[in-house]
Amino acid sequence: MAIIATRGTLDWAYPPFILGSTAAALGWDVSIFFTFYGLNLLKKDVSDLKVSPLGNPGMPMKMPFGPDWFKGINWNIPNIIQAGVPGFETVATMLMQQTIKNNGVATIEELRGLAQEADVKFIACQMTVDLFGFSHDDFIGGLDYAGAATFLPVAQQADVSLFM
Repeated sequence: MAIIATRGTLDWAYPPFILGSTAAALGWDVSIFFTFYGLNLLKKDVSDLKVSPLGNPGMPMKMPFGPDWFKGINWNIPNIIQAGVPGFETVATMLMQQTIKNNGVATIEELRGLAQEADVKFIACQMTVDLFGFSHDDFIGGLDYAGAATFLPVAQQADVSLFM
């Protein structure tokens, strides 16, 4: 399996790690190529990952607290409000973090560690590292650094290739 991870938000951190570690548990060889904002998922500290509900119509918010009737409401908030209300992204992030915690879902650090323990190969895009002015010291250990020309043959040979 070859996965390209391009997004660095809290909600988009889960798919590559869940799919990668699950495939590895099934005995698949898995490589994840982290490029552009996906590099944020490899930082030593990912506690600052946010959720951006702006422009995400598939994200009705449910409250992670309160009585059942309140928690069951889909809060379809128009983008104009999300964009115009100061601090909305911070509130959405807090609500997502609470929802994750309430449901016993593993943290990003835990999922990332499980994937590495399962021998999922993490490849950081060196061009993007250079472009954004990162240093290898900004990231967790156990990474390979390579460019698209190195990763594309891996994706070409994969039975399953995913772009996230």
